[in-house]
Amino acid sequence: MLKSISKLAFAGLIGAAMSGSVSAQEMTLKFQSSDPAGNPNFILQQGWAESVSAKTGGKVAIELLPVESIVAHNETQDAIAAGILDGHITDTSYFAGKDPAFGLIANPVGAWSSPDEMFAFMNDGGGKELMNELVEPYGLHFIGATTPGLEAFVSKKPLNGVDDLKGLKMRAPEGLVQQVFAAAGAAPVNLPGSEVFTSLDKGVIDAADYSVFSTNQAQGMHDVAPNPVYPGFHSMPLVEISMNKGKWDGLSDDVKTALEESVREFSQSQVAALAAKDLEAVAAAKAGGTVTVSDWPAEERAKFRTIATGEWAKVAARSDNAQKVYDVLTTYLKENGLMQ
Repeated sequence: MLKSISKLAFAGLIGAAMSGSVSAQEMTLKFQSSDPAGNPNFILQQGWAESVSAKTGGKVAIELLPVESIVAHNETQDAIAAGILDGHITDTSYFAGKDPAFGLIANPVGAWSSPDEMFAFMNDGGGKELMNELVEPYGLHFIGATTPGLEAFVSKKPLNGVDDLKGLKMRAPEGLVQQVFAAAGAAPVNLPGSEVFTSLDKGVIDAADYSVFSTNQAQGMHDVAPNPVYPGFHSMPLVEISMNKGKWDGLSDDVKTALEESVREFSQSQVAALAAKDLEAVAAAKAGGTVTVSDWPAEERAKFRTIATGEWAKVAARSDNAQKVYDVLTTYLKENGLMQ
């Protein structure tokens, strides 16, 4: 992991010198994922990376690295700006510490009932423009969004509604997700994904906002936390695919279009693949007899969303960018009948 400021600064000078123009011949871009090797999300991301060369007519190839190959999961933004990485596939909420707007757009807890709702906002409802307003000052360009889908909830304890969240020791990513769960009475902590299983197993936490049901199942989460909530009631993360803005600006228009199309195609295939895996995993978990799956009733989901939307306005007050995200998001939701 790179820690030296001087290395970052030197790499930034080199990156700036190289970013003025990009040759039409094939080039390889180094992207880092926020997922570990072997994770179902990472495997699907590798499929996207492999598709880019064909999609761009051989002009661009993507070398995709797992989390922490070069820098920590929350350092990729700086590494891209400095030219150490060319891009990333990552949960945008990891940068909420820089600007709360990242946390609000990354996971407006309770806003979306399906991936297609989020994709419509990102592609045609002002979301991609918002993302570029947020990331371009940091030297990045937002190419497009994907998501693993509505996340299930992992728990050692039975959870049948909002009241059961009170006092619950749980893992949640920093920013709005933590804030909403705290408002619901839980006791959230920030842990990297790599520590969730061990923390559940040792009793450091009793529950976790982690990933979709099939990924949780594949990684053994239900072996130590056999009371999942499915379908998820809380979280559907925005996973951004972004790259160095200078290098993006140097690409030809046809390559830019091809990259954007590749991300849109990948997002649909990822959602479909994981949704199918979820159904299989839920059936297998129920058949095994050791896992109890809870499906929250509509009134409990409504209670949680009411808590969540109340927290959006608090985040909006923390920065001008967050207020803009809040205004654009809530206007869109109201205009499309997704919010009262």
